[in-house]
Amino acid sequence: MGRLTTHVLDAAHGCPGSSIRIELYRVDGSQLQLVASATTNSDGRCDAPLLQGDDYRSGVYQIQFHAGDYYRARGVQLAEPAFLDVVVLRFGISQEQDHYHVPLLISPYAYSTYRGS
Repeated sequence: MGRLTTHVLDAAHGCPGSSIRIELYRVDGSQLQLVASATTNSDGRCDAPLLQGDDYRSGVYQIQFHAGDYYRARGVQLAEPAFLDVVVLRFGISQEQDHYHVPLLISPYAYSTYRGS
């Protein structure tokens, strides 16, 4: 059975991105439907998949990572408005039986992602 997972690594501090709020939306045209929300644990991962079971189906999704709140909580002085406040990743799931892993590597001024395993 397929599932969607994520994790966050903080490149600026060389550690997992813990206590980062994450929201997962299903994209339907111009509409966003909130499907799940979670907060990363001390390892920068969610305790359970963001999506699995009957809710896991092909389509377009959007994950929002609240990176600005994370860095502010760590005491990082960010410009206002912050260069990266909410990192938005929009991606497609085409194979319902596959595991999609969408990691995020962040700093206050850059991010990268890929389809992991």
